[in-house]
This record gives sequence, C-alpha cells and structure tokens, in this order.
Amino acid sequence: MGDIRQSLLPRDVLSAAKELLYHLDIYICNLVQSGRQPPQVDSKTQELVEEFILHTPKDRNTPARRMSALQELQLLEIMCSCFQEQSRDAVRQLMFSALFSLQGNQADESRMSLLGKLVSMAIAVGRVPILECAATWLQRTHRGYCVRLAQVLVDDYCSMVPGSGPTLQNIHNASPRFCCQFITAVTTLYDLATEELTPPLELLQMIVSWIQEDPGLVLINFLNTALSGNQPISSLDVTPLGGLMRWCVKASLIYSRDKKKGLTNGSNECEPEVGPLFSALHLSVLQVLMLLPNILNEKGLFGRLALLQVESLAALTSDLSRLLDQADKHTHTSSTDSSGLCELALDRLAQALQVAMANGALLCSREDLRAICSRLPHNNLLQLVLSGPVLYYNNIHTPPLAFSPHAAHSPIATHPPHAPHPPLAPSHPQYPAQPFLTGMQFPFRPSH
Repeated sequence: MGDIRQSLLPRDVLSAAKELLYHLDIYICNLVQSGRQPPQVDSKTQELVEEFILHTPKDRNTPARRMSALQELQLLEIMCSCFQEQSRDAVRQLMFSALFSLQGNQADESRMSLLGKLVSMAIAVGRVPILECAATWLQRTHRGYCVRLAQVLVDDYCSMVPGSGPTLQNIHNASPRFCCQFITAVTTLYDLATEELTPPLELLQMIVSWIQEDPGLVLINFLNTALSGNQPISSLDVTPLGGLMRWCVKASLIYSRDKKKGLTNGSNECEPEVGPLFSALHLSVLQVLMLLPNILNEKGLFGRLALLQVESLAALTSDLSRLLDQADKHTHTSSTDSSGLCELALDRLAQALQVAMANGALLCSREDLRAICSRLPHNNLLQLVLSGPVLYYNNIHTPPLAFSPHAAHSPIATHPPHAPHPPLAPSHPQYPAQPFLTGMQFPFRPSH
C-alpha cells in the first residue's frame, strides 16, 4: 500500500482519509484470504494510517493536516459504515487493530481521541461490529488506556448530555462482550480511593440492573476467550469480579465518609441512598461466584485458574484496613452508625471470600488468607471464614463439598423433641461436647 501515498497527498483531508480506508479494506481482505498466519499489517500501511487518518506528520518539517469538526464527524460516519458493511469478522478485527493498536509513538494520542469518538458514536447509533472490535481492543490493551476509553464514554453518557443514559444502557443487548469489558474497565477506573473515583449514580444503577438481569454477563469474556500464558500482564482482568467485589466491600465506608463531608459543606443533602444498590450488587456477585463450579469443571480449570487474584485481595484488605482506621478516628459523633458500617464492610468481605473459595474463584490457603487479613479488626463472620477448614474435592467434576447437590428436605416429623435440661448443668451424656481441634488456630481474637 505504500505506493498510494502520492495519490493521497493532493486530496483534502476527508477525501484522503476516505480513500485510504477503502484501500485498507481491500488490502486486509487480501491479507486474510492469503492464509498467512498470523495476518499482520506492514509498517508502511501503519505509517499511511498515521499520516492520513490520524494526521500525524511524517516528518517534523511537514505541517500537520487538520480536520474541522464537521469533517471529523463525516469521517466517523464513514468509518461506522465501513465496519458495518464488512461481513467478515476477521477483516473487521484486523482493520480495527491497524487503526487503533497502540504503537508507542506520538500518534497514540490521536488514536485514543479518535477511538473514543468512534466508540461513543457506535453506542449512539447501534453499530455492533465496532462495539465487538472495541471489546477485543479492551481485552488486549494496557489497562491505563482502557480506563481512558471508559472515562470518555462515562463523560459522554453520564455527565455531558443529560438523559443520554438509556442509550448507554442498550449496550447490554447490543454487545454483551463489550458490556462486560466496559464494566471491567469502569471498576478499574472507579476504585473508590477518593470522592472523585466513585462511580456516578446513573452508571451504578445501570451496572446493577445489567448484572441483576443477567448474572452471567460478567463471565462472558472468560467464557469466550481462549486463555493462554501470554495474556498481557498489564491488561484488564479477565472478569470484573474483583472490581465489583471491591465496590461492595468498600462502598459503605466510602459513601458514608463522603456523605459526612457533603453535609459539612452543605452540599449533597438530597442525594439518593446508594446502600440498597450495593446490597443488590453484592448479592449478584455472590450469585455469579456460585455459577463458577460447573463452568470451571467444563473447561477443566477447577482448582487451576483463579479468577480472583491474591494480590488484588491483599490490596483490598490494605485499603479496607486504612478506611476502618479512618472511620475509627471519627466515631466521636456517631459511633453506633460507624460501627455498623464497619461491620457491614467486614461481613461482605467474609461472605465474598467464603463463596469465592468454595466455588474455585479464589485459590488461597487459609494460612495465606489469615496473613492477608491480619491487619483487619475482629469480625465474627470473618473469624469463621479464616478459621474454617480447607475445602477438599474428591473429584473435580463434582460440586464443591461446601454446597450439597441435593435438594433440602423438610425436617423429620417423627424426631422426638429434646427434654429441657436445667441451666448450667453438665453436658447431656448422649451428646458429648465438641472436642477442641488442636490444629485449628484462632490468632485473631479481639484485643479488648
């Protein structure tokens, strides 16, 4: 394709970009049809894309070509039509990669700018092929750039244009793969570290409704991806489970802290309560975790692949410990409320840990878990989880022993009731006391 540059130079910026897209489509079709594995766009073609579509000068002495806002809109429409009319997914994916795969050069900023506008338009006009290509891009790209794309979409549909939320809501039906990757990017972006890094209410409502309607949505990327050892270390997580778990655990402390600040400043008096939303989200996350045994068994990955990483869990417990310390310092005005919120955060962590370990999402020994949670204050439910036995499985193709595959039966009606015994009397002779297990350590007793 290097020989068409001279024919593109005399054209105006829009006409040159349109012509290059046409030749790029033909070039990639021939490349895919040739059967060369893996098909790869050559450097000359990349240079043409950077010069005539991303408008990065070929050399420093050449002035940059600029598009007007109207011309840029027309280019986005042309690109939408180009991807929509191409019926072969392999060609679309390779073309999207040629346009938007980051090269580590000065053209990357133009790439990100154009990509954000293209994906935003694709959401608005329902161009599913572009959303599918963007889902693959999110899967393969450094998480820092994925977060930037997510920020653009959140700004466009939850901040800048009032009432445009329902348009973003439709991506669940249009492209579940893109929706799953978008949730993963959003939970990475909004890590609840500061008030600015809490998700907008409309976005939170959207994500909760998506997962309530289809709990398996968060596993779509995992189900449709051939996992390999060469997965980029800096890419997004395979599922948004870790990010959603972080939201649920930290939410009660973060939002109560921000609410107090708002009341002090006289601002967010009329903000709606987000507690029920995070409660619903927490329940949905637990339900998703309980779907995993059958899925992991079918893939032969039960006990071999952790969807929740120990490193992420360690970071979460560290953040939680810091938040609990901060909450403890500000309990002089509302100690009861603060204590309840702290217990809620620890309860949710304990529930998520137990369900994740029982269903194969978290591969971690109890000893390691105790070390990770050592800085957290005492909580009855968390104590039970940390002190619980190791889960063993007789066969990886059977459900975890923590959950019985049999339906619950009604109590046996003929069982005789136990006669009441006097208070403080010794143990009933036919019911011996539970012996203390010497191997079971309880190092997390409360200090007071």
